[in-house]
Amino acid sequence: MNRRRTAAVIATAGALALSVLNAPAAQAKDTGIVLSDLVINNGKPVVVGTSRVVEPLISFNIALPPGYDTDHPFRYDAEPFIYRGGMTEAVKTGEDYIGPGGYTCYELSLKRAHCEGNLYIDPHPSQDHVDSNSDATKWKIAVLLRLWKADEITIAAQEYETRPGSVSLRRAAKLSVADATPEPVAKGKKVTVSGKLTRANWTTKKNDAYAGSTVALQFRAQGATTFKTLKKVTTNSAGALRTTVTASTDGFFRWVYLGNTTTGTATSGQDYIDVR
Repeated sequence: MNRRRTAAVIATAGALALSVLNAPAAQAKDTGIVLSDLVINNGKPVVVGTSRVVEPLISFNIALPPGYDTDHPFRYDAEPFIYRGGMTEAVKTGEDYIGPGGYTCYELSLKRAHCEGNLYIDPHPSQDHVDSNSDATKWKIAVLLRLWKADEITIAAQEYETRPGSVSLRRAAKLSVADATPEPVAKGKKVTVSGKLTRANWTTKKNDAYAGSTVALQFRAQGATTFKTLKKVTTNSAGALRTTVTASTDGFFRWVYLGNTTTGTATSGQDYIDVR
């Protein structure tokens, strides 16, 4: 297979929308570009916190129309993005819109290429990507397809295509390290294990207590390779976790939260207990 690189596109999120507004005017019409096999984040939810940029992987294939080929990569664009609400308004304003951070296309033939890259999601307040907790939902998928004339400045044709499916954006959850006391403990005596569950608040850019959530307390005996769930505990109004179990053998405690449709999963750090 010919894997010659054809082009690398680098863009900050929102730049695609702005480039459309600033480009020479062109009537929307069929480009003849066929974009297929689009995969975003391997089909998994995208989890975003309060500060760190997240770059979910994207991949897709393109087939070019007559008069265009992979030897001239700056004469065509094929850029996936996700959006909320109406697509026209999302593209025009750059709000409720998340575009590519960059991608590279590799030549499969003179008419076909395989492209790989990422979306770019920045929770910083200066961005409009995830500025409300209502953004933790399913986002629609679309692509911008564009052909350029030989001068590589004038648009020959461009179109937007919606795609089936969606991408779920979820608020990041965090669990504090499981804290088991007393340490050491006599065999058969009670051990109290505590912790706290928080999740990202995209409005305030802070992590808030996550009340009323079910979290599993797990234990792995020293020398064992897997954790076993001992019980499930519900967080209180402050997101706190607290329960007691009977000490039986040396090992490690941890908390595990499985997430939901708006919130990502979380696993705490482990706490070793010495049973004597």
